[in-house]
Amino acid sequence: MKISRVVIRNYRAIECLDINVDNDLCCLIGENNTGKTAIIRAIQICLDVTLPSYLRSLSREDVNVSVDISSPSQVLIGLELTGFEGKENEEALVATWKTSPDTARIFYRFRPKPRIREQLDNDEIDENSLTLDDYSWEIKGGGDPATDLLDIEWNDDGIGESVRFSDLQSFLVTQLPALRDVENDLRNTRLSPLIKLIEAFEIDPAEQDALVAILDDANEQISQSQTIAQVADAIDERFKEVSGPAFEMNAALGLSASTFRAILRNLKIILSDLSLQDFEPGRNGLGMNNILYIAILLEYLKRRVEGGNSSGQLVLIEEPEAHLHPQLQASLMTALMNTGVQVILTSHSTHITSQIPLATVVSLTKRDNATISVGNLALNADLDDKEVADLERYLDSTKSSLLFARKVMLVEGPSELFLIPALFQNVEEIDLERAGISVVAIHGVHFDVYAKLFQTGSLEKKCAIVADADLTPSDASDEFSIVDDAPNLAALEGDFVKVFVGATTFERELVSEATLPMFIEAVRDLGAPQILQTLETGHAKLGLGLLSDAEEENLLNELRTKVLNTAKRFGKARFAQVTARHADEATDIPEYIMNAYEWLVG
Repeated sequence: MKISRVVIRNYRAIECLDINVDNDLCCLIGENNTGKTAIIRAIQICLDVTLPSYLRSLSREDVNVSVDISSPSQVLIGLELTGFEGKENEEALVATWKTSPDTARIFYRFRPKPRIREQLDNDEIDENSLTLDDYSWEIKGGGDPATDLLDIEWNDDGIGESVRFSDLQSFLVTQLPALRDVENDLRNTRLSPLIKLIEAFEIDPAEQDALVAILDDANEQISQSQTIAQVADAIDERFKEVSGPAFEMNAALGLSASTFRAILRNLKIILSDLSLQDFEPGRNGLGMNNILYIAILLEYLKRRVEGGNSSGQLVLIEEPEAHLHPQLQASLMTALMNTGVQVILTSHSTHITSQIPLATVVSLTKRDNATISVGNLALNADLDDKEVADLERYLDSTKSSLLFARKVMLVEGPSELFLIPALFQNVEEIDLERAGISVVAIHGVHFDVYAKLFQTGSLEKKCAIVADADLTPSDASDEFSIVDDAPNLAALEGDFVKVFVGATTFERELVSEATLPMFIEAVRDLGAPQILQTLETGHAKLGLGLLSDAEEENLLNELRTKVLNTAKRFGKARFAQVTARHADEATDIPEYIMNAYEWLVG
């Protein structure tokens, strides 16, 4: 059984949210304060029996700011569950929650108390006089399937059957917060997945007795040590002296009480690698301890299912990338996708989003009016299966930054990627990343697939496409000037996408009297003396101001050709890298690129 849909209204930063999570893995991404943690907590409120009840009694900060609690209203959190048909334990759990043969739902409501609702119906109190104390929470399941979760209003009564916490005992929710003390959790007998895993093996009573006998024997041998006996006697004597005869107790030294539970409490994981042998997790790095904890947890969940003790299980992880090397992040994602247990996680890591299917990504974006938009990227109706597959190949850890950026400037290749941020930094003293703009190179000219992501229900954020006029890939040979199946850029524009096209290729567009000093220094670094002399001579002529407009344009065109040919000679990416070193020599940015920036921040 797994959660297939999450509906939230008026909870924390979320005014209204409706997402599909019908996969074994769901990755929630978005900038800070867009509601990722709120979604995790909302799921816990509905399903996690270990969540303290006081956290279900919401504070004013838990209610969305758009809600005036003095007027009757509600916070609603609803989950739809699927995949339980044919599984006896799970079918028994959701028997009263079902809305169709393989769909059930459970929902939480924080709304005026029954007594308050009755008084409102009878006009006994003013409907604008409520306080938080007039609200209470309830959890119910099922109800009329014709009434969608989003359509349930605060005063709709008789919807669904009450859910007992005893029913939820068999549905295991494991939540790993972002700032977690794994080492302490492994030691904590109540929280440790190691103890739960050992118990899941259901060790035979005879074997338990044999282990206790070993502990008894060890305690006996230790107690026979002369020095240990002297220390024990000294402690016992002093303890009795300090406590007095009214509170007298006996004290002794030993490994532990001779019980099987004591053995479980004292078992420790012993690790080894090429540099260290037989060390405890306390000497391990935080990242590897996180991996160790999750590995033990996943093995426990597997044993729990195999033992027939499960009526469903769910793992909620906040920022699993914490303290993890990028390759460990990739390895962890591979393991989580193959557990057979539903995992819902939050992340800020492009390494994680580059490893997982697009269908698992849910993006949250803060709109200009502070409301939150949410999008299941793979459910974008404009993307066909081939385009989704293309995006999954292209969205590596570099290009995945477009998923996290507040605003995006899509460019063709490395030349733009290196030079545009450098020019803004040096000419305008603008750090594009600090301004919330990520420059993302798609290494081609097929902007259409990417542009389809930026729309309502997907990525609701601005995307400026900055392109060459000829739509020639930067690595194409000279015999090709236009890609036959290149997209119609004008047709890509929409509410969130705008196209800014130069008059020619990027390198030619950059060449002006204001940028020639930058190119002169780059050519000097690259060691091209003939080109250097040509650029210096041309720059000097332009500086004299004696040329007519036509002569000036002709000279600039010659210099543009020289710069473009030099870029091709040394490789456009290398040429751009070297040129970016000297961006402080430039004093102007091409108008179409400035226009893109101004639209993004406008």
